[in-house]
Amino acid sequence: MNIVVFGGSGGIGYAMVKKVCQVFPAATVSATWHCNPPTEQLSADWSQVDMRSEDSIREYASQFERVDWLINAAGMLHVDQKMPEKSLQQVDADFFIRNVELNALSALLVAKHFERPLKNASSADAAVQYATVSAKVGSIQDNRLGGWYSYRCSKAALNMALKNISIEWQRTMPSACVTALHPGTTETPLSAPFQRNVPDGKLFTPEKVADCLIDLLSQLNAKDTGKFLTYDGELLPW
Repeated sequence: MNIVVFGGSGGIGYAMVKKVCQVFPAATVSATWHCNPPTEQLSADWSQVDMRSEDSIREYASQFERVDWLINAAGMLHVDQKMPEKSLQQVDADFFIRNVELNALSALLVAKHFERPLKNASSADAAVQYATVSAKVGSIQDNRLGGWYSYRCSKAALNMALKNISIEWQRTMPSACVTALHPGTTETPLSAPFQRNVPDGKLFTPEKVADCLIDLLSQLNAKDTGKFLTYDGELLPW
């Protein structure tokens, strides 16, 4: 079994790399980092990949002949000098585009260049997985608070991209399962500025999230493709 995790040096991504190494000790696990390599390598093969560069993603994908599970945990919410927008007047074009590049376009490019190794792993016996960490705030129907224009729009675009991919791959790769996964609010640097108002019991450790998501993926098959799911398997509205 070959497993690839994008964004493996982030909070959720690193916990997922650690979890798959534990659950599938015989698997070949590969993971990517962008700015900072992990301090502990685990039992994975690490590579630096720029998620905003199609050339970088293409070159990385060319190393693989077969991939059974493809997990994309890369993404962004804020940067040092720019937080999610509270109002329309705070929308900044460069920040918006960067959100779309990292949260939506990168997922399309990963799917594009890993299509061949996923097809090589596909069979009637088990589903090949392409799972991407999305966010509940990307749900248009569930949006009741507004704000966070760049992040909400980029995650909504991500969800549409994954839905599109799932439809195409149903025709060309019937054993594929493509899912958007909401991890819940996780105690990572990404969510650190927004944890104050999280209800008791709803701020999860990366390890708990990884446990839930890997367990969920282990249960999904091709009939689940195209779904937007929470960490505990609840179906979310688009």
